[in-house]
Amino acid sequence: MSPGQRPWSLQRRLALTLTAAVAALWLAGTAGAGFVLRRETDEVFDSALREVAERVLPLAYAEMLSRETTEAQRVATVGPKDEHIRYVVRDARGAVLLQSSDADITQFPTNPPFGFSKTDRVRAFTASGVKGTIVVTTVEDLAHRRAAVWQSVAALIWPLVALAPTIVAAVWISVRLAFRPVDRFRGELADRGRGNLTPVAASGLPEEIAPVAASVNALIGRLRDALEAERGFAANSAHELRTPIAAALAQAQRLIAVLPEGAPRQRAAAVASALRRLTRLSEKLLQLAKAEGGGLIAPTARPLAPVLRLVAEDVDRDLDLGGRLELALPDAEGPLSDLDPDAFAVLARNLIENAVKHGDPDEPIEARLASDRFSVVNRGPVAPSERLQQLTRAFERGPTRAEGSGLGLAIVSAICRGAGLTLELASPPPGAADGFSATVHFPPPGGAKLTAS
Repeated sequence: MSPGQRPWSLQRRLALTLTAAVAALWLAGTAGAGFVLRRETDEVFDSALREVAERVLPLAYAEMLSRETTEAQRVATVGPKDEHIRYVVRDARGAVLLQSSDADITQFPTNPPFGFSKTDRVRAFTASGVKGTIVVTTVEDLAHRRAAVWQSVAALIWPLVALAPTIVAAVWISVRLAFRPVDRFRGELADRGRGNLTPVAASGLPEEIAPVAASVNALIGRLRDALEAERGFAANSAHELRTPIAAALAQAQRLIAVLPEGAPRQRAAAVASALRRLTRLSEKLLQLAKAEGGGLIAPTARPLAPVLRLVAEDVDRDLDLGGRLELALPDAEGPLSDLDPDAFAVLARNLIENAVKHGDPDEPIEARLASDRFSVVNRGPVAPSERLQQLTRAFERGPTRAEGSGLGLAIVSAICRGAGLTLELASPPPGAADGFSATVHFPPPGGAKLTAS
C-alpha cells in the first residue's frame, strides 16, 4: 500500500456491491416488465380500437338510415369526460358523416388502409360496412399509451426508492453478521503482537478464510520455533559460559592474591577485569534472550512501583551511586500493569545502568514512573540525532568512553516491541541543554494495560 493510501473495507465494499446488485436487478426486472407491459398494453388498446370500430359500424348505419340530412354530425357527450378513443364515420367518397364528441379531424389519417395503421401521433383502426359505403376509423393518441406504460413502470420503481434505506440496512446487517467470525479472527491476530505466539482459533470461520487461518497458524508455529531456537541458543550459550568464566575469575583473583606487586600482578588484574566484563556480557545475553523470547505479559496486572524501588536499591548498591538516583513515583504502589514484573525490572535496570555509565558522574539521575510512562533522564554528552535510533541495535554505543556491552538499549527495545510499548529516545531531553532521556510509553487499555492502583 502506498503511503497515505487508506485501506479499503471488504465489508463496506461487499455491502455496497450487494446493494448495487439488488438495485440493478430490480431496475433490470422493471425494464423487462416495462417491455412486456408495453407489448400487452398495445394489444389491449388495439383490441379496444377494433372493438369500438366494430360496434360503431352498425350503429352508424342505423343512424344514416334514420337521418334526413347527409351533413356531418357530432355525437352528443354525456357529461364532461376525456375520450381516449375517438372515431369518425365517412362515406365511400371520404366525406365525414358522423364523429365522436371531441374528435379532431386533423388527427385522423385521410385515406387510411383497412386494419391497423399508425402516424407520428396516433394509432388507428379502419373498418368498412355495407359494401364499402360506410367507413369507420378509430384513433388513440400514442402519448396516452406511453403515459400508461410509464405510470406502470414508475409504480414498480417507487418501491425501490422507498425501500432503499431498508435494503441498505438489511444488507449491511447481513454482511456484518457474516463477517463476525472474520472480525474475531482479526482481533485474535492483533493479540498475537504482544508476545503471544499461540495458534489462532479457526473454528467458525468461512470456507474462504479457513485456509488463511491454517497458513497463519503454520507461520506462527515456525516463528515460535525459530524464536525459541534463537533464544535457547543465546540462553544456553550464556549459561554455559557462566561456570568456566566464574572458575577463571576465581583463579585470577587467587593469582592476584599470591603474586607480589609488579607487572605479573597487573596482568592478572587485567585478566580478572576482562573476565568480569565477560560475566556482565553473559548476563546481558541472558536478558536479551528473555526479552526476545516472549512471556512478557503477566496474566494479572500488578503494581510497578515496588519493582522499581527494588531495582533502584540494587543498582545503588552495586554501582555505589551515593544517592544520585532520584525516584519520582505517583504513590506507594504506582500504576498497575500487565507487563511481567521481571521484564519491567530488566527494562528499568538497563535504563538506569545506561544513564549511570554514560551520564555525568557528578549530576543526579532521575527515574520517573507515571500512569502512562516510565522515563530515565541523565546529564552528560549529547548523542547525535542521526545515531539515536541506531542505539537500540545490539552492540551499538553512543559517544562515550565508558565501559559497556552495547546491549542495554537493545534489551529495552526488545521488551518494548514484545510487550506493545513505545520507546522514545531524546538527546538532549526537552528543556535541557545536554544529557539523554529514555521514555517508555505505556499504551492505552487494550495494549499493555495500566490502571490507577
